[in-house]
Amino acid sequence: MAHPVDAPVTASPERASLFEDFIDIFYAPSKVFARRANSGFWAVTLILAVVIGALVFANSGAMEGITDAEFQRQATKMMEQNPQLTLEQIEKGRGVGEMITKVGAFLFMPLTVLVLGLMVLLAGKIFGAKLGFAAAAMIAAYSEIPRILEQVLVSVQAMLLDTDAMTSRAQLSLGASRFLDPDTTSAGLLALLQRVDPFTIWVTILLGIGIAVVGKVPREKGMLAAALLWLVGSVPALITLMVT
Repeated sequence: MAHPVDAPVTASPERASLFEDFIDIFYAPSKVFARRANSGFWAVTLILAVVIGALVFANSGAMEGITDAEFQRQATKMMEQNPQLTLEQIEKGRGVGEMITKVGAFLFMPLTVLVLGLMVLLAGKIFGAKLGFAAAAMIAAYSEIPRILEQVLVSVQAMLLDTDAMTSRAQLSLGASRFLDPDTTSAGLLALLQRVDPFTIWVTILLGIGIAVVGKVPREKGMLAAALLWLVGSVPALITLMVT
């Protein structure tokens, strides 16, 4: 008997609302990818952008202590690299940077889906998946849904914990980077550890399931494609680790 994810997508998938998709993706992702195989990706992408962007914006006050610490750390590095810079000069651009960060919170997810969709398309092709860009972007969008839960957990921690005593956003993560001091740990190691946090791994597994179901390849190939995506996404962290 063929494995459920190896079976071809039927011409008449079950009907379900977007709300059901956002619930089912947590416990029946194969069904979600099967019924959305021929659907677009913009609706779920916009929902992700609005929800995650709103959470980030709402948390800006609670995250102020961490933001200050990260700014001071970055300012120190900039002045070390360019002694002519003063803290006053750097401070002038801080307001603009914070506004860009808030606006960027709403733009980050659409850009992520588009770029990740292209990467899913290429990785899937390597392992024989039959995907077009729209299907690949759909896989990327639905695979990012757990990021909502991640941001909710960050929001709860920001409200309950003393963020003024923290010096990095990584200290609100659920991975190993939570326990490291960003002032004494290399940026490359922190970035690499953030690639093995539970939510990044969860997203990677969903990508593999989506590639297998929609691309009509065995699950093993779907997971290999997802592993390749994880590795490619880790390259910047590896490079930073090697040069620092």
